[in-house]
Amino acid sequence: MVFSTYSHHVGIGRHALAAAAAAAVLAACGGGGSDAPAASGSTDNTGSTGNTGTAPVIAASASCNLADFAASALARVNQWRASGADCGSAGQFGPAPALAWNDKLTQAALGHSQDMVAHDFFSHTGSSGSTMGQRITAAGYAWGAAGENIAAGQTSVNSVVDGWIASPGHCANIMNPSYVHFGLACVAGTSSNTYPTYWTMDLAKPL
Repeated sequence: MVFSTYSHHVGIGRHALAAAAAAAVLAACGGGGSDAPAASGSTDNTGSTGNTGTAPVIAASASCNLADFAASALARVNQWRASGADCGSAGQFGPAPALAWNDKLTQAALGHSQDMVAHDFFSHTGSSGSTMGQRITAAGYAWGAAGENIAAGQTSVNSVVDGWIASPGHCANIMNPSYVHFGLACVAGTSSNTYPTYWTMDLAKPL
């Protein structure tokens, strides 16, 4: 099945919209200037949040039943960050430090993908009107900057990461050297959904 492509990148104080032909849907949101970070008392981003870079085992319902989901994501994302990337109109990015997996960001990402499946929509704005920053804060991550990529229709970790890299706004989120953590989730759609898979990646740096 071929899907139309819709890309939406949001930065601090600016919006850009682009469309092109491809076999899946991608969208990116970056920045974090308009959403308040988590209140003090929610600053624990170590230990159980998985920030050592060790990939946890992700439930089938959160990974579209893909094998080695978290390990594959860590490997592909950090392969790009280690080599640098030309993000087109977003600029050239040199090598950046490896990102560590974060369970709280994964929780935020999973919640949004589940929401998109449950309500059959594709947007950074949740069905309740939630923003990326609000979802990350609600998951308990105290962030100083954050970005989000979403996608629909891809069938593997490599295809979704490489698709984001091929699009300026998404690429810039992945390559942003200020981010230190990320979480990724994929939720399978049902027969009533527009797309067969719904992906969310949240990236951030703590306060």
